[in-house]
Amino acid sequence: MSKILVIDDDKRITALLRRSLVFEGYDVQAAGGGEEGLRLAASWQPDLVILDVLMPGLDGWEVCRRLRAVSDLPVLMLTARDEVADRVKGLDLGSDDYLVKPFALEELLARVRALLRRKKPGKEEMLPLSYDDLVLDYMTREVRRGDRPLYLTAKEFELLALFMEHPRQVLTRDLIMDRVWGADFLGESNVLEVYIGMLRQKLEESGGERLIKTVRGVGYVLKKETEFRIQKTE
Repeated sequence: MSKILVIDDDKRITALLRRSLVFEGYDVQAAGGGEEGLRLAASWQPDLVILDVLMPGLDGWEVCRRLRAVSDLPVLMLTARDEVADRVKGLDLGSDDYLVKPFALEELLARVRALLRRKKPGKEEMLPLSYDDLVLDYMTREVRRGDRPLYLTAKEFELLALFMEHPRQVLTRDLIMDRVWGADFLGESNVLEVYIGMLRQKLEESGGERLIKTVRGVGYVLKKETEFRIQKTE
């Protein structure tokens, strides 16, 4: 049974979510504020956090930042603010999805299912993956490029792992969305482009060669520039 932690100071929201999620078969705990939520997250070890942005004391931004500093568990942020800058801020802080209030319960449940599916069985037993100077370790969830550690969000890690499981293979946009976000994903249509951009930024910091290439009209491929040029001229 998956464990879900709801952090929201609105008692009506927490009551609705607790009742609905329990009915769906989840084990649910709720916290009325950021500090309480962080304590519960540390002691209870949930599989997913549903987090409100606007709360007294520690707001959702700060709670997400602190959670991401010590864990890669999925975070779904809830907010009444629908500005692009707020969605970008949530993604930059490490949230995995973003839902605006008021929301349809069916949509929230679908997003919860999609986020929980990211935990694929057996990954922890796999050997580290490597491509060029890039190494990804499932067991420790560490990623390095050369001697430089990369600090990825849960969704960035999953996206990079998919590419590294299929190096030099062009992955279609639909395939990536299905494998990383799930068929039930109902979020922003440009979420893949946003995450590719953030992942590239981290991979290419300090002048690293671009390894994730865009194949126009198809999708993306993990391939060195020399291999990519050869493919295009064939």
